[in-house]
Amino acid sequence: MRITDIRTLCLSRPHEPERQWRTATFLVPKADCTIVVIETDEGVEGLGEACSYGTPPRIAAEVERLKADLVGCDPVDVAPPRPVGLNPPVDTAAAGIDSALWDLRGKIAGKRTCELLTDATPLTRIRLYASGGVDYDWENNPESVVDEALTYVDAGYTAFKMRIGTHWAWAGVTVERMLELLEAVTDAVNGRMELMLDGNQRLTEAEALQIAHALSEWGWNWFEEPIPQTDIHGYARLNAAAAIPISGGEQYTTVEQFEPYLKDRAYAIVQQDVGWCGLTEGMRIARRAVEFGVPTCPHNWHNGLMAMANAHLVAALPDTVGHPRLLELNMFQGPLQWDMLKHRPRIEAGYLYLPDAPGLGVELAEDVAAHFPFVEGPWGISIER
Repeated sequence: MRITDIRTLCLSRPHEPERQWRTATFLVPKADCTIVVIETDEGVEGLGEACSYGTPPRIAAEVERLKADLVGCDPVDVAPPRPVGLNPPVDTAAAGIDSALWDLRGKIAGKRTCELLTDATPLTRIRLYASGGVDYDWENNPESVVDEALTYVDAGYTAFKMRIGTHWAWAGVTVERMLELLEAVTDAVNGRMELMLDGNQRLTEAEALQIAHALSEWGWNWFEEPIPQTDIHGYARLNAAAAIPISGGEQYTTVEQFEPYLKDRAYAIVQQDVGWCGLTEGMRIARRAVEFGVPTCPHNWHNGLMAMANAHLVAALPDTVGHPRLLELNMFQGPLQWDMLKHRPRIEAGYLYLPDAPGLGVELAEDVAAHFPFVEGPWGISIER
């Protein structure tokens, strides 16, 4: 079998006004999706989703450039392109190709992709956590995030991650006010879900430590990217001082980028994303992290094909004692998330069940490009107040 072509589908779906979400100083008016399709001379195709923060048309251009080294090769033996760790369109294009190769290899072998990624017995169902908390505005009913959390309890999810809301300076928000809201979420959930907080790299070290102490007291699971990601020593100090695990790394795409964080004990959980780094490098990062006793809980913020690739990563992860395997599920992506696929995978009682089909186990919906034509423009629009 030989690779005959690699092509890219750029998809979008505008959010209805009531579905638009906001974070920091940005409003998000649409959902994007970038799909890499590997074609072969025997008609078998491999599918992979590249993280669309790399900008779909730019990702497509990089896929076109990278495919020159792959067309004509045997998909089982060819080395996938490796992310460089410096350039989102290049890294995400490489990641999309890599994931599509693993999907294709699974189909050729007649096995699930996760079975090819590990010599151990992989999981067949993955516990999901509802990822949201991006729809509340500090100037207009921030308590809506409490109601949001309760909707996930009712839907059967066993874990929820929220963010820190719109730009704090707009509404004079302080750490104390943030803690009041976090305590309200804690009290409302009342132990029925595990809880996590994403700081989106927006806090100072002092603010992060104050919040971390409170989260630890209330039994939250982890505190994600509270300070700028390049501050390795700040993360190391936070991890040493806080009882709650400090996590991060969603935008890092190589083992080399994670290495100093692991050596300095700067992350208690690593959060690589297959849509950014690919399955090959994602597993490499996970295996290196486990040598330091650090588990993986991948970042996963876009659509269903990427969710399936990250689910296969989770299913194949090396064991880390005392840490359950979890997968993030974006609760704000809208219909594009799953309608891009021919069949939605089974999600029940907060678990995603891996399909029995080989590879990643899913196929694209018919005429998906016609149903979700690409909408030009950035994923986020800056809000002026």
